Amino acid sequence: MSESSSSTSSLTAPSTWSLYSASQNLAGVLNDPNKGKQTNFFIRTWGDGFVEKSDIEKSPFLPDINHTHFDSYLKKVGKRFRRHRRLSSTKSDAGRTRTKSESNAENVDSIPEIFLKGDFPLSNPKVFSQVFGTLDDTSFNERSLHESLTHYLDIVEVQIAKQVSQKSGAFFHAMTSHDTIMEQMGTACGEVRQLRGKIKSVDENLAKNPLKLLALARSRSNRIALVDKIKFMSTVLQTQPTLQLLLSSSDYVAALELIESTQQVLARELAGVTSLRHLPSQLKEMSRLIDKMLTTEFERYAAADLHRPLDAPEGVLEPERLISLVAGLLRQNHLSFLEVYKLEAVTAAQAVLKQLLIEQLADVEDDSEQCLTGSGEATPNLDSSHWLRVLALASDALKKLISRVRDVHDMIKQTAQVSAGVITPSDSSLVQQEKFLHIDDLKRVETKLKDLLVSICDYCNERLASLVSKQSDRQNITAGQINELSAIVEDFTDACEKICGRQSAALKAAFKIQAGNYVNKFHSQRKNKLTLLLDAERWKVADVPHEFQLLVDKLASGEVIDTIPNSPTENNNKNFAACLVINDQKYVTVGTVLMLIRLVCEYCVCAHNLPLLATVVYRNLAELLRTFNSRSCQLVLGAGALKTAGLKTITSTNLALTSRALQLVLWLVPHIRAHFSIVAPEAVSSLDTVEKDVGHHIQQLETKVLSIMNSLFGESLNEWDAKPPVPSKVFRNISKHLTKLHEAVSSVLPAEQVTDVYEVLHKNFKCRLRDQLFKMNIQNNGGPQHGVVTQELTFYIETLRNINVISEKYLSDKAMEDIWLK
Repeated sequence: MSESSSSTSSLTAPSTWSLYSASQNLAGVLNDPNKGKQTNFFIRTWGDGFVEKSDIEKSPFLPDINHTHFDSYLKKVGKRFRRHRRLSSTKSDAGRTRTKSESNAENVDSIPEIFLKGDFPLSNPKVFSQVFGTLDDTSFNERSLHESLTHYLDIVEVQIAKQVSQKSGAFFHAMTSHDTIMEQMGTACGEVRQLRGKIKSVDENLAKNPLKLLALARSRSNRIALVDKIKFMSTVLQTQPTLQLLLSSSDYVAALELIESTQQVLARELAGVTSLRHLPSQLKEMSRLIDKMLTTEFERYAAADLHRPLDAPEGVLEPERLISLVAGLLRQNHLSFLEVYKLEAVTAAQAVLKQLLIEQLADVEDDSEQCLTGSGEATPNLDSSHWLRVLALASDALKKLISRVRDVHDMIKQTAQVSAGVITPSDSSLVQQEKFLHIDDLKRVETKLKDLLVSICDYCNERLASLVSKQSDRQNITAGQINELSAIVEDFTDACEKICGRQSAALKAAFKIQAGNYVNKFHSQRKNKLTLLLDAERWKVADVPHEFQLLVDKLASGEVIDTIPNSPTENNNKNFAACLVINDQKYVTVGTVLMLIRLVCEYCVCAHNLPLLATVVYRNLAELLRTFNSRSCQLVLGAGALKTAGLKTITSTNLALTSRALQLVLWLVPHIRAHFSIVAPEAVSSLDTVEKDVGHHIQQLETKVLSIMNSLFGESLNEWDAKPPVPSKVFRNISKHLTKLHEAVSSVLPAEQVTDVYEVLHKNFKCRLRDQLFKMNIQNNGGPQHGVVTQELTFYIETLRNINVISEKYLSDKAMEDIWLK
């Protein structure tokens, strides 16, 4: 009784898990529903094969355990285990000898294998003969066989008794648990039977009658839905009379919305109604008819609006009609009406130009040769004044036409924005209506409207440009007429830009071609004049008339050049100066550069008088300066002046004058740029390359002077021998060359540039001398040759001191010591 109570308490109260808890659950084995009733349970061999093995997959939630996880435990327990094994080894020796015979007697291995097999059929002769032997054998002893089998049975019983004694606690625990579970199952079955009885009572008393109420409610809702369907059908049948009424009042949007809503009702609410099966096709046909009506009416409206007289009142013609038509077209998402309006506007522009030219050509005496094309383009043979009057009238007429297009554009755009719900109607002619236009469609409409305005403005610009181009092919116009034409072009292009928000290039391009003829003629004359002056230039110092000093002062002041002083040939010789004075610097220059200054001022005056052509004049002036730079390079560096001007040779003075003249051109460049930045702020910076080329040319001239002197140094030092007398003829020649160069450039170039030239020459001379000393194997050893070199250098340094162009630090003894270093 105590054992059963303890077993029952073990089921209810959780016990601490121990090594003995890892035993086979006998109750789970006996009640395995997958095995059924097991009849061979008590005849199986006890052990790890007592229950069928099944492969259990590795749990993904358990970590991988290896030998390293037990290192700390093994180190801790190892010492205790080794000490325990030493102590127990002595005690177990005596017991091991005593139990050896018993264990051998009880060893299961002594039992023949035939008795341990799961299949043991004695009906099989082979098995029977192995167990009992041959019956006719004389040696067969029934008593000995009985003793053997009894011995085998005793061994097995001993082993079973040993196993049962070891597992008795777990066995009785499993049997106790089995009884408890059977009791709980019996209790559960009783509760299930009680619950089923209660459910049956609820179903009979509470469920069946309420379900009848639900069926009645559903039936009522179905009848209500049927009535609604009938009402829908009655409403749909009134669609066609309503459409006729809406179309008669030009309410196209409401008619289209009614058609769409009716089609949705037919598709959703009245689908499958036989009596209305033809109504969708009728509504579709009605929608197509409305599309045709809208397109035709809009074409008529566009023609009536654009072809009315130009002196008619401003504003949109019949705004209510336009709004109704546009709203209907937008409702149908037909944006092609904007293309129709664009074509009609182009036709109206052609008609306006054609009518204007017909009226103006009536005043021309010889009109038999005049012809007009269908597009309104004309090829009249008019004089300049008559042609400008025609152009002015045409620009005014086209501006009025573009203004009408702009008004219609604004009305269409406002209608589209109201239809998309972007804005609320501010005009009384616009009625608040249901939002039907998507934002993306609104953007498409606005894009097409923008393209409409741009296209009409571009076309009108092209037509006026055609008139300007044809006149430019026949006659030359004066500067005054260029200004008048410029005013017409600026006025029309500004009006178009205000309307469409973008400049049209066609008219301005044609004007630039017309005005370009005048500017090109102006430029070619001065370019030829400059070329002739350069070819005749002898590259000598020229006196400077006072007028050129005034021009330079005006440029330096930053004022806009709008007038040119009198010609220098009209002045007395008393007004001549030796050089130009600019910012306390003296510029000794040649006559061609003085004329170049005057030409530059003439270009500035031309740009001031013709601001629209300032960019072209700016480019031409850059080309003029580029021509001066390249031609002077050919004449001086390329020695072209030997043939054109009859010079015998190109001297250092010629090179210095050319360099100083180019420096004056470099001074002009920023002042020219400042002048044109006021006259034409949008002018392209065309003088950057000119400035770079002139600077490169100046560097080449300086390099040329240095190369001439370096070649003289090299030729002289190659003939030099470090022997008395001192100074030698070679060093006297070098001193002579340095003195002559100073006389040639000191009066032309600024002192800073002369100093830079002589510093480079001094450095090159030292390099040449160092190479020559190394070649002659002269060393700084205090020998006779060293003394000769020292005296030669003393003479050379004294020459530089007399010239007084470089600082003393380059002429000291320490500065000259590097000639001995290789």
